[in-house]
Order: sequence, then structure tokens, then C-alpha cells
Amino acid sequence: MGYEVTLPDLPQRIISLVPSQTELLFDLGLGDRIIGVTKFCIHPEPQVKQKAIIGGTKNFRFDAIAELQPDLIVGNKEENYKEGIEQLQQKYPVWMSDIYTLDDALQMMQQVGQLTGTEARAQELMQGISTGFSSLQPNQPLISTAYFIWRKPYMAVGSHNIIDHMLQRCGFQNVFSDLARYPEITPEQLQQANPQFILLSSEPYPFKEKHVAEFRELCPQAVIKIVDGEMFSWYGSRLINAPAYLQQVIEEVKQELP
Repeated sequence: MGYEVTLPDLPQRIISLVPSQTELLFDLGLGDRIIGVTKFCIHPEPQVKQKAIIGGTKNFRFDAIAELQPDLIVGNKEENYKEGIEQLQQKYPVWMSDIYTLDDALQMMQQVGQLTGTEARAQELMQGISTGFSSLQPNQPLISTAYFIWRKPYMAVGSHNIIDHMLQRCGFQNVFSDLARYPEITPEQLQQANPQFILLSSEPYPFKEKHVAEFRELCPQAVIKIVDGEMFSWYGSRLINAPAYLQQVIEEVKQELP
């Protein structure tokens, strides 16, 4: 993003503005150096509950951040908002990630490890994640798929984001990959796309089993499944658990498809 971060020493007072990167910082052994997180940072529990809340991912409490006097703030281009980040950059070192693929996520881990003096642990995590994904056995042939993240209005996963990348790795062909990153989808568009498989994410909208029926009315031939959104979209250390979960989803779909 054209912004260079220079730290005179290893950071001792870190604020994280992104839930998946918060979990990574803890897994790198930096729990005692994390001083602030967002209200959406829920892992690892209960450690995050002991940290100061600096607002949400898209509405920072600048007064709370000023009181904490951070020497490093860690954010993400997609999950945070430009105006807020630019305001923070005027006072603090703000390191930003920009993630679309698994390789981007691994590079982020390597760089965060370098920034914080935890390279060895970062390499260990990266190796475990790479090994897990190398053993993932995707669907053959591809299964046409729609992945929904919101209701009223329906919003799906489009192109150029980490979820679309994970769908591809699973052998799920995203029927909305030619649209914007997170497009609004009408019922008519969904019917016209006619996917074999519909995934309803547990986040950011908390889809439940009761919502399956409304999608079944629109696409009676489709296999419809509630999935753990964190396993498709969290690009920090939670990726260590993703391959096993994704493989389970792949196998279940194979069994359910006609």
C-alpha cells in the first residue's frame, strides 16, 4: 500500500485491528505484549477478554488508542477503513496486510514474525499450514457453488477475496466469481445461476438451520450446508485447522450430491 513501517526496537505495546491477526499474535507468543483489540476479536478466549477494546474494525476509538500508547498497530486493507488507518498513521507505526490468497496469508505471517521477533514460531506455523493444504484433496470434477455471507439483502462471495480462493482450493466453482467482491444477489440471480451446492456461512451473518428452507425453495436441487465461516475466511493461525475441516466439507458434499 506504499506505506513503510520502521520500528527502532521490537514492539512492546501492540494493538490489533483484525480478529484473525489478533489470534495469530497470541499464537506467536505475544500475549503479554498485546494491549488492545477490537470488539470482534473473539479468539483466543479468555485471553482477549483481558485486553482493552479499541472499538470495531471499521470504527476506531481514537481516544482509547491514545491512552494505550501503542508502539505498533496491525491492520488489514479490507477489514479496516482507509480514513481511520490514515488518521492512526499520523501518530503510530501501522503495519497493514492485504490478503487474497493462502500465499498472501503465509507472507503476512512471515512479516509479522519479523516485525515482532517471533520468526521461529511463525515459520513453524507456516510449515504446518502449508503441509495441511498440500494434502487437501479437492473435488473432481468441480462443483458449482454459491457462498452466502449475508441475508436481507442476500450477499454472496464474488471474486478477488480469500473465501473465493478457498472455494477454488476445495474444487468448488464459485458461480458468482465474475461479480464484485461481495455482491448483492437477488433470488432470481440465484435461481438463474442454479448452483449444485450452496454454502451458508456462520459469519458475518449467523446463518442457522432455519434459513436452509428459504434457499431450498429457490434452489430445490441444490445441496445446502451451514459452514464455519472462520475456516473459509480467517487468514491467521486458524488456518492450521482449516484443511481438515475443508476436507470434511468436501467429503460430505460428495456423499450428498446426486
